[in-house]
Order: sequence, then structure tokens, then C-alpha cells
Amino acid sequence: MRAGIVSCLIAATLSGYAVAADVKVEWQEPEKFTDIRPTNDSRKVFRERVMKKFDVMFQELAAKLPEGYQWQITVTDIDLAGDVDYFAGGAGNPLRVVKDIYSPMIKFSYMLRDKHGEEVASAEEKLRDMGFMYSVNTFNSQGEFHYEQKMLEGWFNKSLMPQVEQYAQALPKVSNPAP
Repeated sequence: MRAGIVSCLIAATLSGYAVAADVKVEWQEPEKFTDIRPTNDSRKVFRERVMKKFDVMFQELAAKLPEGYQWQITVTDIDLAGDVDYFAGGAGNPLRVVKDIYSPMIKFSYMLRDKHGEEVASAEEKLRDMGFMYSVNTFNSQGEFHYEQKMLEGWFNKSLMPQVEQYAQALPKVSNPAP
């Protein structure tokens, strides 16, 4: 397992994102993930690049959480959008071919705690975006792993943030007594 909290904090500092919640990303046996296959890099170099990019994605999401929250994530599998075809490129150069049958997937568990250490939300998630080719405007999409990023953002906004908001509303309201 590899803890990614240091790289998340560095990435957040360098990218200009405010650190609202502390994030700790652990990678459980990434060498066994379904699909982190490179086309031009070595497997190790590409795997490290994927992990750093996902660390940044989770940090960007954490910037939307309330200050003082702690978010612990353990990534257990990734299947990147597309598939590596070793015969598609000329002269034997492999290419990642993106078709709708090669949808992105990520499996992870998480625990989110408030600033007092109380559990806000936790679960094991398996996200797969079967409609990824139709949900992202491919002409305007920029950046590496943008299909995976849109999938994570969609889950965060539709699943996790409503739980955070519900938790905040359920907290007892404390008022100052009149003197």
C-alpha cells in the first residue's frame, strides 16, 4: 500500500487549490489493477503517473468539503477508459483505443470524518460510467484521464456532497444564551 497524502498536499499547493479537507489516498496493490497499461511509458512510470493524477483529482474534490474534514480513501482497482491495442499503431507502436465498450471504472472505499472525528460517510464504491462517450464533450475535453475525472466528479456531486449537506443539517444548533 502506498499513502498519497504528501503528494496530495503538494499537488494542492502547486495547483492553487485551497485545502479544505485533509485527504489520505492509499493504493492497494496497484500493480494488480485491471487496466493501468501504458502505451509509451514503462508500466511503473505510467502507474506512478496515473496514481499522481488521481491523487490530484481527489484533492480537487476535497477542496469542496468543509474545512477540518478528514477523507481517507483506499483505491483497490482502476480500469482506464479505452484499451491498449498493440497492433493499432504503425510500426508496432501500441495505442489506447477509446470505444464505448471500454468504459472507465474505479473501485475504492472511503471514510469521511468531520473536524471532531465523527463519521460523516463511509462506503465501498464501484463506479463505472457506461455512457462515458456521451457524457463528456470529447471536442472540448482536455487533460489526461478526463473520462475518469468526470466520473469521479459526478459521483462526488450526486452521492457524497448530499450526505455531507444532510449531516451538516442534522447537527444540533447551539445558540449563545442571552446575558
